[in-house]
Amino acid sequence: MRARDWRGLPRSRLLLLAALLAWAAAAAHEEDAEGPHSEAGLPPGHGNSHWSYADKAEWASDFPHCGGHMQSPINIETGAALFSPQLEPILLPDYSLPPREMLRLQNNGHTVVLDLPRNLTLTGGGFPQPYQAAQLHLHWGSALKPGSEHTVDGHRYAGEIHVVYYSSHFDTIQEAMVEPGGLAVLAAFLQVGSEENEPYQHILEHLNDVHEEGEETWIPAFDVAKLLPDDLSRYFRYNGSLTTPPCYQTVNWTIFNQTIRLSPDQISLLEDTLHGDEDELIQDNFRLPQSLQGRSVLASFLMLHSPEGAQPPGEGGSPRAPDPYGPAEEGGGDSAGSAAGGGQPHTPDGASGRDPEPASGEGQSPATSSGADQQVGSSLQTGDVLAAIFAALFGITALAFFLYVRKHQAQNHRRDSQPIKSSIIYTAATTEENAA
Repeated sequence: MRARDWRGLPRSRLLLLAALLAWAAAAAHEEDAEGPHSEAGLPPGHGNSHWSYADKAEWASDFPHCGGHMQSPINIETGAALFSPQLEPILLPDYSLPPREMLRLQNNGHTVVLDLPRNLTLTGGGFPQPYQAAQLHLHWGSALKPGSEHTVDGHRYAGEIHVVYYSSHFDTIQEAMVEPGGLAVLAAFLQVGSEENEPYQHILEHLNDVHEEGEETWIPAFDVAKLLPDDLSRYFRYNGSLTTPPCYQTVNWTIFNQTIRLSPDQISLLEDTLHGDEDELIQDNFRLPQSLQGRSVLASFLMLHSPEGAQPPGEGGSPRAPDPYGPAEEGGGDSAGSAAGGGQPHTPDGASGRDPEPASGEGQSPATSSGADQQVGSSLQTGDVLAAIFAALFGITALAFFLYVRKHQAQNHRRDSQPIKSSIIYTAATTEENAA
């Protein structure tokens, strides 16, 4: 529009246009001030949405949900986990994407995020409806300390992967994130192994392309399911929140019992490549465990014992467990469910989690060590043998008793069929015999 045309516009239209321009400028300024989005790929929270891991203690003042009673991550106490037979294996169908499909990889200033197509679905696992994928991201530590968000019996692992989903009942993750049970996150622990993890290399080899905050690149698609453990049937489940602001308490968490192994070089690449605010290395990007506040943690598998030798739940009573089909809700609370068992996954030697360990399968190893698995298997076999022995002994005893009864019944029958005197064995001495 030429300059002279502005003078011909009515004053009301000029004022409206000026207001619209001012609003657009304010929105752009607010977006710049807000900084990167949350790790869950969600819009920033309300109020001052700029945050960092250095000021975790102040999150609740700017993001009220971060001070709620259902926060994540947590420390999983295996001795207190409740077995729930309703927790079926997780199903991840058709996750092998063609390489011609490209996925966006970005550095959001807090972590590396890989966007996922929504046609990757999460089913099974005791969920009443399928969830569709949004993105995945990683958490890690530094050369000085490990960096998983969740811990197991106080042990922190080298890192943690989170695959974020939202309920198929919603069209967008923005709608789902504020609704109870709207989100589901699959989590697995990263450990240091001796061999390179090939599936993770699909992401790690591109970290230098997103070296600085805000940078992004596009990478060929691959089988995303291979980033998770082979065993998707053994896991812990609880209701919690996003682990970064705005900390919405709408997440159904699934933490796999089997860990994933990356080589020492791959772990170092995570710790020493990406930069965030003020060009500082992104390290130790994890939140500390939050209080359970009365919540229960479910397990999809039975465990023999806890590390401290505590008796599993259910001894002397049936504990209450939350309904695994129920959504995560604001404010917490348990629902009635089925009960039973405690135990532990194995924690690797060394609190730092940086000691290389032998690789297993596709660079992955169970959190329950092979020795522990053998112990479980041998214990179960021993129990089966003992049960068979007791059953055989019972059968032999029952047969012997039956034969004994039949024998005496036959003897009694023979005695009954003979004259009365023949059954007399002893006779008392008479008076006459005594006198003689």
